[in-house]
Amino acid sequence: MRMLGLAAALLIAAPVAAAPADDFRKLLDAHYDFLLRENPEQATALGVRDYDDRLRDMSVEGRERRVTQAKFFLEQLNRIPAETLPPADRVNRAILKRGLEETIEEDRYPQRDMLFTTYYGWHQGFAGMADNLPFRTTADYESYLNRLNGYPALNDAALGITATAVKGGHVLPCSVLTGYEKTIAGVIVEDPAKSRFYEPFLRSRPADASAAQWAELQRQAQHAITNVVNPAYAKHLDFYRTQYLPKCAKADSVSAQKGGPAYYAFRVRQETTTDLTPDQIHRIGLAEVKRIRAEMEKVAKDAGYPSREAFIGELRTDPKYYVTTPDALMKESAIVTKTIDGQMPKFFGRLPRLPYGLRPIPAEIADGTTTAFYGSGSPESGIAGTYYVNTSKLNQRPLWEIPALSLHEAVPGHHHQISLQQELDLPPFRRNFTSFTAFTEGWGLYAESLGTEMGLYDTPAKKMGQLSYQMWRACRLVVDTGIHSKGWDKARAVAFMKDNSALTDANIDAEVNRYISWPGQALGYMIGNIRIRELRAEAEKALGGKFDIRRFHDAVLGQGSVPLDVLEVQVREWIAAEKTR
Repeated sequence: MRMLGLAAALLIAAPVAAAPADDFRKLLDAHYDFLLRENPEQATALGVRDYDDRLRDMSVEGRERRVTQAKFFLEQLNRIPAETLPPADRVNRAILKRGLEETIEEDRYPQRDMLFTTYYGWHQGFAGMADNLPFRTTADYESYLNRLNGYPALNDAALGITATAVKGGHVLPCSVLTGYEKTIAGVIVEDPAKSRFYEPFLRSRPADASAAQWAELQRQAQHAITNVVNPAYAKHLDFYRTQYLPKCAKADSVSAQKGGPAYYAFRVRQETTTDLTPDQIHRIGLAEVKRIRAEMEKVAKDAGYPSREAFIGELRTDPKYYVTTPDALMKESAIVTKTIDGQMPKFFGRLPRLPYGLRPIPAEIADGTTTAFYGSGSPESGIAGTYYVNTSKLNQRPLWEIPALSLHEAVPGHHHQISLQQELDLPPFRRNFTSFTAFTEGWGLYAESLGTEMGLYDTPAKKMGQLSYQMWRACRLVVDTGIHSKGWDKARAVAFMKDNSALTDANIDAEVNRYISWPGQALGYMIGNIRIRELRAEAEKALGGKFDIRRFHDAVLGQGSVPLDVLEVQVREWIAAEKTR
């Protein structure tokens, strides 16, 4: 069994004369032990079964413990000078230091008590928990039952913190909360056998369980759903309706809150891994919008339309671009993803072993969330990655978006990058717990551009779809900073998105709600993409005929998700090595 106390004690008791590299390895071990203990559900998915009966501690005490431990680890880390470590560990040290410092800094802002966005909340995380857990033995099901029965404590802790946030005025704006209660109410199902939580019990009986044991496990699950889980969600729903919603914020900007401007500046640095200011990012966004708009104008004119607006108008309204059933949308997505799969060896020397599948986004969140997202799998637990497709509002899900969307969410975007990271020879904290938005989402957006080289944008509509998706991310730079640093309201943000992108109204509304409720996160996409594009251009120029796209992509992904300054060093070292081949 992994024990933090023992690892930390060994760390403190290490002899003064110990080599810095040895001290650093002990620190990494202690830190990873702590991550597993603090994230017990993920520990289970990773094959560490020591914490199978636990859920993440959402309490104030749990948060304080994590911050205190981060300070302890940072103090220990600062005693190990970077120059005393080998090059690979200097990178590991820098990444660990960044993460610890951000954990400590985030605790300074009262917005830490804002535990949910329109994109994610603890209640939806718990509802999807089973997707990332193994279900092969009786013990696996018993562990899951323990977690179902433990949900009220997690929920009460989260509601307590949220009540504190309400008192301090740190609440989401009214403008983004229309329909949000469905994400809570939709989980409550009167018939427990039809609940999302019961899905594991509809699978085949585990080999080590008798028929009688399996029937008893199913009975216990139905009892827990009816008598434990549903009442907790009902309590959450009542709190949301009676205590949270009446206190929703009138202003759309987080900067209108106490401490908001400083918090937003922190979020910008955290999500972009740069020192760019909101104003600088706003200007970059405007320049990107202008560039992409000109490309969209050319595509429209080449397709025979008098203007970009005329072409977009047809794309938004012509029934031929839309399907009428969820199954049809899933089938169209499946065809595109399998086509991309066949192109992958042309662009990558290393492919991940873990496959991915497609699922519809759960109905209770589909109406208010984005058009698709990715859920990572687990090689250790035999769980595939998942490309989740939004099958709600089908008249808002055009077929011409599917190629760019699939490139981003599946391969060569998120599934390819994240699954490869899970296989890399890296310290476990980087392999399993580290993700930087500017890299991960920047890569996803860069992956969309590879559709041109793959021949996927073979009609003007699909090409406009790709450009619209680029424009979408460029608009984020303008809209996110506009709302949170320049006083924009939701209406202005929606108008800007509608004027510049080809996104449908439902997608624009959901996206702007996301930017408002999750400040800064959306900035990482285009900032990261720009840097990856620049590094590719730099490599192509430096290497000329020796440039190999497969080797370049493998080099970019070869260290997992990293800050952009680390990526620059990584690629330039690769360029230097390639020159000598």
